[in-house]
Amino acid sequence: MSMGSDMYREQILDHYKNPRNYGELEDPTFSHVGENPMCGDEIKVDVTLAEDGETIEYVSFVGDGCAISQASASLLSQELPGMSLDELEGMDRDDVTEMLGIDISPMRIKCAVLAEKVAQDGAKIYRGEMDLDKTSTED
Repeated sequence: MSMGSDMYREQILDHYKNPRNYGELEDPTFSHVGENPMCGDEIKVDVTLAEDGETIEYVSFVGDGCAISQASASLLSQELPGMSLDELEGMDRDDVTEMLGIDISPMRIKCAVLAEKVAQDGAKIYRGEMDLDKTSTED
């Protein structure tokens, strides 16, 4: 075990125990809920856009699930403000694993990307690009 992975593991536990931006926004531009049925994770992401209707201003989330899904949502809520919806939609699982800083097993990757997928699907629904009630990582 390298020193690095321990540090990241601590970061994940820290975000799990003390999630950033946990809660619901007063008047979000859009909200979306998603789940990972495999693990029982469920996350709701609230996003408020700036006046341009394109730049993410605030992100919060509520939900519960495993440490990886919760830490990922917490980290994402810090990463997204300042990004555009296009940038959000352009993110992929590599961006999430990089953010988490650990190698994630194929079994856990759905936990890691849940918040990202929920935010992306929320953006697509908001833009009228997608018609879906709830995101699920069950493909």
